[in-house]
Amino acid sequence: MTTDYASMLAGVHTELWINGEWLPSRSGERFEVIDPATEAQITTVASAAPEDCQAALEAAAQGLGVWSRKTPRERGEVLRRAWELMIKDRERIARIITLENGKSLADARSEVIYAAEFFRWNAEEAVRISGRISHAPESGARIMVQHKPAGIALLVTPWNFPAAMATRKIGPALAAGCSVVIKPATATPLTMLALMPLLVEAGVPPGVVNVVPSRRSRQVVAGMLADLRVRVISFTGSTEVGRALIREAANNVVKPCMELGGNAPFIVLEDADLDAAIEGAMIAKMRNMGEACTAANRFYVHESIVADFSRRMAERMASLKVGNGLNEGVSVGPLIDAAARDKVASLVADAVSRGARVLTGGKSPAGPGFFYLPTVMTDVPADAAVVREEIFGPVAAIQPFRTEEEVLRLANACELGLTAYVYTRDLARGLQLSEQLEVGMVGLNRGLVSDPAAPFGGVKLSGLGREGSEEGIQEYLETQYIAVRW
Repeated sequence: MTTDYASMLAGVHTELWINGEWLPSRSGERFEVIDPATEAQITTVASAAPEDCQAALEAAAQGLGVWSRKTPRERGEVLRRAWELMIKDRERIARIITLENGKSLADARSEVIYAAEFFRWNAEEAVRISGRISHAPESGARIMVQHKPAGIALLVTPWNFPAAMATRKIGPALAAGCSVVIKPATATPLTMLALMPLLVEAGVPPGVVNVVPSRRSRQVVAGMLADLRVRVISFTGSTEVGRALIREAANNVVKPCMELGGNAPFIVLEDADLDAAIEGAMIAKMRNMGEACTAANRFYVHESIVADFSRRMAERMASLKVGNGLNEGVSVGPLIDAAARDKVASLVADAVSRGARVLTGGKSPAGPGFFYLPTVMTDVPADAAVVREEIFGPVAAIQPFRTEEEVLRLANACELGLTAYVYTRDLARGLQLSEQLEVGMVGLNRGLVSDPAAPFGGVKLSGLGREGSEEGIQEYLETQYIAVRW
């Protein structure tokens, strides 16, 4: 299949978006965007230099003055309109996501619906920012508390969900009255750029949203964090990078919202509905080819049912159609790049060398493209790298367990604590186990936890703060107290 990149990107700008204008990088630099299914160049995108980012901050400072004075209802109506426009344009956006990210069209279409919902949800949250007045018991003064926009928010988004990770940050920031500067992932900048005309049409004023793709990610993000006007840093990505950003944010005491790595356990108790567990496992493992921080990585299945579960999981994984995600019917596209594919391959090889058995997959098909076959392994030893590290690929590593105490110890023996999944027919048992899991989110008899109405985030090294729900907007607000007597 020959892909007509030019026609697919018709109307998509590849410059920087600053103060409501498309601008070239002042350095003249550009970087390639690669199609992971073909390894061909899709296009090139302007690469922001530090001086471009300063211009974006200047624009954001001006935009903040305009946007923060809008009434909550005005901000909410703009976000509501953004949701409508995104839904109307969902097929085009989905194809751009698949083109630069590789995920199947079915996955991309689901992402667009999910992403757009953050605009609708936060349109409603904008009008629910409340304060309070109370009477100080001792002094008799009135305590007036209000929540104000924090200021300029720096948003750094990943490549695995290029639309949803953008709107999950833009939505609450704009609802709160903040302006933003966004640094999208260099692998997938096109989706973010494609959203900008929709925001303009929705009524977002110039300077309120600015986009600065750059191949010099660390340099430009560090430079913006050094600017005192930046008051929030919201980052989704690896724990390693998140740690570095937290250290840099500390210099100016910038509020950090960090959604970092995950290594989710998927626990199947002996009384689980096996049909439901398999369905949930396929969703938790194979959403976005496993390239998700919420992906189920470590499968702990009770020893009495592990053989049956493993066989059925392997059958389902083997039946998935692998190919270019732009082709209808394909459910497994390529991984994002060669490094991602090679990491998955090395994790599988390490497990096999330690005694794991591959039931299906376990290799890359002939190229081109950064593909890896859906893989199921059993008898995976606890010291295998695939158990300790985040896989970010279509590999299910299955281990048996005997008791709840054992599986709880195994599940919590991890420095990351984002998501876990539990399957059991006994609701009380499932809730008791869920409460003991050291994670921020649990899917109880459910393979999907992400929802704009739910607080998304983790504990331990999986991050700080929450996105979505009523908690998400709090990351972009500051509390002010006024003492007054009347």
